Amino acid sequence: MIAIVDGGSTKCDWVILEHDGKEVFKTETIGFNPNIISPELIAPEVENNKALMSVANDIKHVFFYGSGCGVQKNREIVQRELNKVFKNAYVTAKEDLVAAAYAAYRGHPEIVCILGTGSNSCYFDGEKLRTELPSLGFLIGDEGSGSSLGKQLVRHFFMKKLPPDLHNQFAEIYQLNIEDLLQNMYHNPRVNAYFADFTRFIVDRKTHPYFQQFVYKELRNFLEFQVLPYKECRSSELNFIGSIAYFFEDILRAAAAEFHFTVGDIVQRPIESLVNYHRDYILPKLLP
Repeated sequence: MIAIVDGGSTKCDWVILEHDGKEVFKTETIGFNPNIISPELIAPEVENNKALMSVANDIKHVFFYGSGCGVQKNREIVQRELNKVFKNAYVTAKEDLVAAAYAAYRGHPEIVCILGTGSNSCYFDGEKLRTELPSLGFLIGDEGSGSSLGKQLVRHFFMKKLPPDLHNQFAEIYQLNIEDLLQNMYHNPRVNAYFADFTRFIVDRKTHPYFQQFVYKELRNFLEFQVLPYKECRSSELNFIGSIAYFFEDILRAAAAEFHFTVGDIVQRPIESLVNYHRDYILPKLLP
């Protein structure tokens, strides 16, 4: 059996296939970004998933694509921890941009953008993936992401920048005080996902004029910092992966039009396209 994993900072989508490409089952775990989660939590979280443990000894290959795996040290961490569970498997870990490029590829060069809990971008010509910019992560990067939107929302709430109607609704729903906020900011091992969870408040009120401008500004920042530096930005299509791009598609397309960018596909969860890529290009090369 083969495991294909699309690993975000918030959650991982798992698909288990037979060697011939037939799907066995799908499941989820929490996200395994090594920059956020303690490595010691990875194996126990997998072991808590009964479906995965039922086939753990039968898995021969694990293809993991994850947030935070853009550096070799983190890839080695993920591979080591997953090998503790899948003892008979050959585990490979690659950055989430590779999965996004595979899932978004439509036969022509493209700029692939991730807008989920975090954010990132790359240029993919069908064979080679190129990044012009480093991913600066949750603290000073991730423009346009769910974690960035959530941070800005919480900041605007406590600084009393929200309109009265939004301020009152936020206060009623979350009952958030400064003590709880600081506790999560400094002691929650998945603080980026914690902030990203607040974007649901924005999604549910995305037609509010305040949030129209709020989200537009954040997505414009992403395009300016993460797309504009590519020399191909106006000659290649932009394809997007992730929930933020999906839920705020109309605002994203409006922001892209300001830069004269061409937006192609916007996919919320790329796992199906990623699985199809493996069926077509990777599984045929594996020995039975």
